[in-house]
Order: sequence, then structure tokens, then C-alpha cells
Amino acid sequence: MKKLTCHCGEVEAEINMPDNLEKVLKCNCSICKRKGAIMSMVKNEDFKIIKGEDKLKLYQFHSKIAKHYFCSNCGIYTHHNPRANPAMTGFNLGCVDEINTFELENVAVNDGQNHPLDNK
Repeated sequence: MKKLTCHCGEVEAEINMPDNLEKVLKCNCSICKRKGAIMSMVKNEDFKIIKGEDKLKLYQFHSKIAKHYFCSNCGIYTHHNPRANPAMTGFNLGCVDEINTFELENVAVNDGQNHPLDNK
């Protein structure tokens, strides 16, 4: 179990995740390109907000399916539910103190600019 916190500490989550991260990625969609976070994914049931749910702000755009969350106090992106798979939670690895994102290797790039749901 790992703990995720925003910068100011108002938002905290527990993440049931393996020590060996299976999926580490960045995304080139319009919002991810701007936030620049390195992310990983777990099933929704493996991600639980334990503090500050009332401090979270939801941002949605375009299809309004994906849900992007950030702390309303410090502005840090903490997690999201992607439109391609809303049963998953993507989270900001930079918000997990035990993980040094500058040491991560083989960070995949998700091609969100060419999202398959946009090409129907």
C-alpha cells in the first residue's frame, strides 16, 4: 500500500499497487501535455481517497467522459479516470513520496492526441 498526497497535504489517497510498477506512462493529449505528469494505473477499487475528498475539483472537457481531479488548494493533479477505461484510475507518480520520477526508465508515451474514440 502506497500513500499519495497533493503538495499541500489536503488530499491523500491509498493505492494498492505492486512494488514493481507494471505501467508507467506519459500522455500527449491536450491536458496531459500541459500537466506533464508521469502516471501509472490501477483498478478503481485499488485507489481510495482517505482525506480531502471535499478539496478535490473535477475537470472534464471534450467528450466529458474522462474525469481529471486536482487539489483546489495547491492545484496539483492527483488522479483521473480515463475515458478509454473508466474502471481504472490513473494517478500522478510524483505525488507518491517513495517514487522518484526522475529515476524511472522506459516511460511509455500514450498517444492521446490520436485517441481511438475520436476516430470513429
